Amino acid sequence: MNNEIVIIVGLGNPGFGYRKNYHNAGYLAVDLLAQKLNFSQFVNSEKNNAMISEMILDKKIILVKPTTFMNLSGIAVKKVVSNFKTVNCRLIVVHDDIDIPLGDVKISQNRGSAGHKGVASIIRELGDKNFYRVRIGILPEKKPSAVDLFVLKNPTPDELPLFQSGIEKSLLFLENEIKDKSRSD
Repeated sequence: MNNEIVIIVGLGNPGFGYRKNYHNAGYLAVDLLAQKLNFSQFVNSEKNNAMISEMILDKKIILVKPTTFMNLSGIAVKKVVSNFKTVNCRLIVVHDDIDIPLGDVKISQNRGSAGHKGVASIIRELGDKNFYRVRIGILPEKKPSAVDLFVLKNPTPDELPLFQSGIEKSLLFLENEIKDKSRSD
């Protein structure tokens, strides 16, 4: 095993009522990744304000679902990242994005929050924006006027296949990041 640690954070809101919301795309992607690759069960870490699952391949992989609610996600991320200051740590944040069409996925690095309050919280708490973002598109055909309300809705039966497709597409990047043994950055 090398000294690298990959921390993959799925953004969302805790609680049964939120679990299928657009805003929980990050949680859903991380859950699917954990299931697909047989990660350990998520365990509540009160000291980190997060649900955490781990796996060791050629490097340690940590999956994180903050329990602080979306707008305070940075609190949990900072706590988890600070546990690994002495090792090469790569941070990947998976979240919904209202500026990307439903079902599409974009990858970015070292960018601002673009208005996403969970990402803004992470940037604020870490004092750094240099991390990967896996942005799962949730934009319907017509952009809603009340975005804050829209993101807390569940996809309609017509939208659900595209929403699930976006979550599945995000795994292509995540699995590549986990399995790529040649990375040294």
